[in-house]
Amino acid sequence: LVLVLMCFLGFGSYFCYDNPAALQIQVQMDMKLNTAEFMQLYAWYSWPNVILCFFGGFLIDRVFGIRLGTVIFSLFVCIGQVIFAMGALLNAFWLMEVGRLIFGIGGESLAVAQNTYGVSWFKGKELNLVFGLQLSMARIGSTVNMNVMSLVYDSIVKLVGSTGYTTLGITLMIGAVTCIFSLTCALILGYLDKRAEKILNKEQGKTGEVIKLTDVKDFSLSLWLIFLICVFYYVAVFPFIGLGKVFFIEKFQFSPEQADRKS
Repeated sequence: LVLVLMCFLGFGSYFCYDNPAALQIQVQMDMKLNTAEFMQLYAWYSWPNVILCFFGGFLIDRVFGIRLGTVIFSLFVCIGQVIFAMGALLNAFWLMEVGRLIFGIGGESLAVAQNTYGVSWFKGKELNLVFGLQLSMARIGSTVNMNVMSLVYDSIVKLVGSTGYTTLGITLMIGAVTCIFSLTCALILGYLDKRAEKILNKEQGKTGEVIKLTDVKDFSLSLWLIFLICVFYYVAVFPFIGLGKVFFIEKFQFSPEQADRKS
């Protein structure tokens, strides 16, 4: 049960992260955006994580603790997605950007908390399987989003009777349900972790020693190469995911459903 809850911690975050990509045509049309403005929705998510990922482990270790930290980061994700959806409902693109910023504050730090729970509950060779399952569930969230959100939007169009920013806002608000689900998982997992601490005399999960910025000078060449691999991977893959749907439609004349499956 604990492993299942850990896996679903990041489901809502990854599902909603790519909401703009799954609804790119609808977002640009309903909010009257060009491609550069549309990509700002991803930029505003990324900016806080340039800094916050350095401190996510510190906040969990020294300030919040794993249980409270996970709930707080999950709340940021939920609140950010709701504000993002409200921005669409009110036809206020600036509010959508604010929502993505708040969403970003919680998103990547929640992944740190998820890994901390894994290290706290599992040891040795088990960790490889646990991390793999967590990542798989996160990607399932992204995949479900890419294949479902357009259908949800079309269903809302049939109910409302027209397209527009109101339809877009309702669709994004429905997506926020997955974030609430992940928040529920965080609360249940916190309760189980607290219970295990009392029964098994288990210490609350921690990431270990606090890393100082001065430790950078001691990083090995192989570690720097891993950093570079991650940077180039993110640069190559994630911008394409954000724009891939329209690319497949315009370049290869795919239907929106086919483009969703490809991207």
